[in-house]
Amino acid sequence: MPLTLRAVVLITTQPGRGSEQLAAFAALAPVVRAEPGCLQYDLHAVAGDPDRFVLLEEWASEEALQAHDASEHMRAADAANKAFRVGPADVLVLSGAAVA
Repeated sequence: MPLTLRAVVLITTQPGRGSEQLAAFAALAPVVRAEPGCLQYDLHAVAGDPDRFVLLEEWASEEALQAHDASEHMRAADAANKAFRVGPADVLVLSGAAVA
């Protein structure tokens, strides 16, 4: 069975603008979760810091992730996020299975 592709996305908003990230995610998440190959798309707030978030993603294949990244709704979200984020998200694509 092929391994799925996992990504951890580190997001920081401008001070006091974390609620805008939450609202943007709430609108985008159902669209992304309906994409072919999306297995997980969950945003978590960092405890004690209302302006930092971790997005956990899992995709059935690299092709599914690439299609997600190229989608119209993600291009629109990336453009809109610039209004409240300090900069681009830090995307960490994980390789292989978990280390024991």
